[in-house]
Order: sequence, then structure tokens, then C-alpha cells
Amino acid sequence: MASTVKRRVGWLVRDRFPFRPVVRHVQGVELVLPWSHRLPDYAAWGPQYGQNLVELARLLAQSDPLTVLDVGANVGDSAVQILNAVDGKVLCIEADTAYLEFLHRNVDSDARISVVEALLTVDDGRAKTAVRTGGTTRFTDGDAADAMKTVSPGSLREEFPDFKSLRLVKSDTDGYEVILVPAIASTWAESRPVLFFEYDPYLTRLAGNDPYAIWGQLAELGYTDIAVWDHLGVPLARTTTTDVIVPAERLGAPVDRPRSRTYWDVAVVHGDDTAGRAALDQLVPVSATF
Repeated sequence: MASTVKRRVGWLVRDRFPFRPVVRHVQGVELVLPWSHRLPDYAAWGPQYGQNLVELARLLAQSDPLTVLDVGANVGDSAVQILNAVDGKVLCIEADTAYLEFLHRNVDSDARISVVEALLTVDDGRAKTAVRTGGTTRFTDGDAADAMKTVSPGSLREEFPDFKSLRLVKSDTDGYEVILVPAIASTWAESRPVLFFEYDPYLTRLAGNDPYAIWGQLAELGYTDIAVWDHLGVPLARTTTTDVIVPAERLGAPVDRPRSRTYWDVAVVHGDDTAGRAALDQLVPVSATF
């Protein structure tokens, strides 16, 4: 109890000066972060936090050149950690101007990383405004004055030929994964990239999206196998795009206290991706079930 109170008091202090730059050594890399950013806290609570993505990238790079699309790149922590573990190329997409400064400070010295300052979208083009909480951002409908530059998956593929053969997609867009991930998978259908994303039914509904339709859409695109971790990167289960819907509905059931909700990290592999399935086998045993 005392540690929880101390932590929340610390957050209140840091949140008074949220974008004060600080240098932090987190999970083997040095990053310039906003003082309010929660990454150091999450890494302290759960040493496995975010390392599932890094290890997945390392395993995929053993069989194919590693090209990564990082949607919702934030401060570049995923890109920096991946390329600290294995060689490859990362295309970072970030729309929040508050975090772009930190993203550039963390990645611009690495020629293997490219940055697109835009909101990846496949919707009706309505203006979006940023809502920031503890080092993450979600986007909601906003005024025209708040409109941000947008980019489509198709235009990204054409503009960055080095990423035409995409091996791994990471998406952390606080509720828009269910829209963006199938669109990305469809755009790069020939590459059959492994799809890694945060699955949070609460934020998905908050964004006005259906949290469950994604599984059928991915199945139609040929995606079959799923590995699931909890929000701190602890392995939970292996399942399929057919069988995931029941546990997904349990995850998305209403809770009395929003703070008590949880979410998943998931990696989804195409049925023809033998190397991708082998990577999942090493990360989460097939025998692990809900």
C-alpha cells in the first residue's frame, strides 16, 4: 500500500512537468524521455515488459532480413531496443508532436531508422486531436484546427521501397489496432508480416471501434496462429484466430473499476509463415492455454 501511494505521488509530481527531458537507462538502452513517461516504471515492475517484441524480432531475423513497421512509435523505445538486439531497419510512424521531439532525439543518429510524422489512418479523414496519459497517446475526433497530417498504408508502402517486403508490424495506437492492423496486413499481403499489437477492448470501444471483428478479418487474410502475453509481457496462451474470440470477450467484459482492466500483447502469424510460427513456439509454448 505504501509503495502504491509513493508511486502515485511521484507520478503527480512528474505530471506537473510532463515534458521535461530526462535521460534514462531502460532495459539495456539509453533513452531521452519525458519526465512523466511510465516506461521506466513498467520496466521496474515487470522486467519482461516489452521484451516479447524484442525477442520476436530477434528470432524472425534469423531466417529473413528484418524490416519493421512501428506504428505509434512514441519516443522510439521499441525501435531502439529492437536494433540494439539485432540488425535490421525500422520505419517509425508517430503523429503526436509532443513525442516527436523525443523520438527524433532517440533515433535520428541511427541510419537504420526512418521517421514519418503523420497519423496512419484508413478512416473517413475526420480531424483527430491527441489525448495524452502517462507517456502514451490516443486520438479522438477533433476540430479542423487540430487536424494532423495523415498517411495510408498504401502510400507508406510506395514511399519507402526498403519496406516493400515487411517482416514485422508493431502497432500501439490505443484502440485503433483493430482498424489499422488488418489494413496493414492486406496492404503487405505478399510479405505476410508477423503482426504484433496491443489488444485492449476498453480503449478500442473508447475509440468507437468493435474490439472483436479483427479476428475474423485476420482469419480471412490467412492469419492463423496467435501468441498472447499479459500487459507486462508474461506469456499467457497460444490460440488461433478461430478460437480467440471467447477469451477475447472475457477480457473485454465490463469491470467495476477502469483501473482494474487489463490488456494483451498479441502476435499473429500467417498460416504459410513457417518461420514465424517457429518463433512463436519458442516464445510461448503451444501447450499454454487460457
